[in-house]
Amino acid sequence: MMNTVIKRRSLADEVAAKLQQQIVLGKYKENDQLPIEPELMKTFGVGRSTIREAIKILVNAGMLRVQQGLGTFVEKPAGIRETLSQRLKRADIEDLDEVRQLLEMKIAEKAAINRTAADVKKMKRMLQQRKQAVEVNEAIEADIKFHTAIAEASKNEILADLYKTFAVQIKEAFRHSFTGTAIFRETQELHEQLLKHIEAGDARKAWYAAEKIIAHH
Repeated sequence: MMNTVIKRRSLADEVAAKLQQQIVLGKYKENDQLPIEPELMKTFGVGRSTIREAIKILVNAGMLRVQQGLGTFVEKPAGIRETLSQRLKRADIEDLDEVRQLLEMKIAEKAAINRTAADVKKMKRMLQQRKQAVEVNEAIEADIKFHTAIAEASKNEILADLYKTFAVQIKEAFRHSFTGTAIFRETQELHEQLLKHIEAGDARKAWYAAEKIIAHH
């Protein structure tokens, strides 16, 4: 299995994830009060600052509410029905980029295995549009369409849907980061190599080609 570097979750993230699981499984229900900080510290074996940061994470996610002088309570269910697209809007750029990296490498790998001649034709068309783009928004649009075509070629509908959801935020990030088409010209050859490996059915090389592209964005 191919490896990539994944940033280790902080202790606060781990505690928040465990608390979230307990809420989802019904240990703590709507309007239930969480144990006081010392009890949580003992339960999870962490310090006060970690507990407070974990609570903050879940408050920001709409799962908990803090009432001054009273304690921390489980928020009503409507407050935790956050769609992925809504969650992505408040995502840290590093976290977003990390997930994007994993997604693009995986869809490149799967596309090399499952692509059809029609898929390759579409990818070539999108890549040509990317090459010919003279305005930054045009280049961004073509770039996203090219990678979306790869996602569709993976033949994994969940991966494709995930990428399309992420693409909205990726597009916004690109618009804030790039003022011209230079980066797209500089990485055109890398994209052509990626397509070459996908067309050749070389999953391993497609994975690493996608990784190289990510490193330039």
